[in-house]
Amino acid sequence: MFTNFLSRPNVKQPILTQYCDGERVTCPNWLSQWGSKYLGDQNYSTIEILRYYYGNDMYINEAEEISGIPASWPRENLEVGSRGDKVRQMQEQLNRVAQVYTSIPRISADGIYGQATKQAVQRFQSIFGLPQTGVVDYATWYKISEIYVAVTRIAELT
Repeated sequence: MFTNFLSRPNVKQPILTQYCDGERVTCPNWLSQWGSKYLGDQNYSTIEILRYYYGNDMYINEAEEISGIPASWPRENLEVGSRGDKVRQMQEQLNRVAQVYTSIPRISADGIYGQATKQAVQRFQSIFGLPQTGVVDYATWYKISEIYVAVTRIAELT
């Protein structure tokens, strides 16, 4: 998942960006791989390169949370001893997944990552082909989120 996005003042629709290598794919007057490399070699910054191609009203923003998935990865692994809202969110999602995948043990959604949570995570990882570490890293977090969305059909609600 990317957290950066481009914007212009008072423009609500997404900004179109396209990859152009200048050889197989060409984009007249748009950002190109070799053109941007040349500008980078001239010490242009990322935003200066973008503005060279798209104008001075282009901005790079960073989203704090990624929408479309119930919660973004907390940017640190969750493991035995971790505590807080992100642990609770993960526990709640894992419990909902366990309603369908019944071999995953149900756990207390108390925001405290203990041995029971570790065992439930390891079973989840086993079912979905992830390394069975019992640690909720980036890959495990998003797999839990993906399966949660699937079993709750939350993405289908509008």
